[in-house]
Amino acid sequence: MGVVYIGDRSTGKTHLAMELTNPKHEYVNVINQDYDFLKSNLRFDEISGTIAQTEVILDRFLDIQVRLPTGNKQVLVDWIDTPGEVWRKSWQQDNPEEWNRFLHTIRESEGILLILPPHRGLTFQPGVDLEEFMTTKQWCNRFNRWVEFFRQDCPKVRHIVICLNKADLFCNLAKEGLTLAYNPNGSQMNWQQRHLYSMQRYFRPIQSQLKELNQSISGSSVRCFITSIHHRSLLELPWIYLGSFLAK
Repeated sequence: MGVVYIGDRSTGKTHLAMELTNPKHEYVNVINQDYDFLKSNLRFDEISGTIAQTEVILDRFLDIQVRLPTGNKQVLVDWIDTPGEVWRKSWQQDNPEEWNRFLHTIRESEGILLILPPHRGLTFQPGVDLEEFMTTKQWCNRFNRWVEFFRQDCPKVRHIVICLNKADLFCNLAKEGLTLAYNPNGSQMNWQQRHLYSMQRYFRPIQSQLKELNQSISGSSVRCFITSIHHRSLLELPWIYLGSFLAK
């Protein structure tokens, strides 16, 4: 009944999770994974800064401790690392046992953290190759399939967290980090304000789907964030949010 961490291929979700285990943390600490061991295990290349592609479904467990004003809280996470093919109907039909095991975990989860890649409609930093990313239309069509997935296969979900990753490619990290910063002694923004700020600036093409999703899944809330391995505060924000509502 914890949190499931998922995403499409080439979204940077594996690298993001690995960086979450970095001992240089602020409010979020992964207490059951060693950063250097995980780097080695994931075949992280220090020179290129890349991780080998996931070939099979790997289900890892993250025991996350979140430091809140009320004390340290625990968030239990199923980090399901999947090959990109897992979302194709053909793969699901060819691998029914693995797919059903994956669905069972999803269906029992109260929280889902979904990682999305950037799309070409964003204002990228100079030098970024647009061809590496989906068009805005493709990105919106893919998100429509996520909406369908949430409705059909996530009956117990209470909090859906959607992260637009690789924010260093399309925004000023330092500026947005200050704007969205978490302060346990009283932040300038609450969670709803952060969600609206991020949604209106970076999730504009799917605003209607997000509002519809918020209304259609009874008793649940959808929140948007931007994340990057290059900014610890932004990386931690979605986990602090989940810790505030789902922690034990």
